[in-house]
Amino acid sequence: MKVMGGVKAIDELGRIVIPGELRRKVGLEPRDKVEIFAEKDRIVLRKFDPGCVFCGSSAECVEWKDKLVCRGCLESLKKMEK
Repeated sequence: MKVMGGVKAIDELGRIVIPGELRRKVGLEPRDKVEIFAEKDRIVLRKFDPGCVFCGSSAECVEWKDKLVCRGCLESLKKMEK
């Protein structure tokens, strides 16, 4: 694996700077949201791609009661109501 950003220090508030080369590589723009989570002994940053609250799909999502729901899950919910 090629290290593009080198070694960065964490400041007093727990922040680090993500180098511009890395941000461009993954398509991060100012004000984009990122997911932060731990995977074994690593901290992972990933561009946030909101998806369906039920299945996680980001295809054909609609907003329903302030939540994203894909059309497939929405159809399943409609069938359950009957």
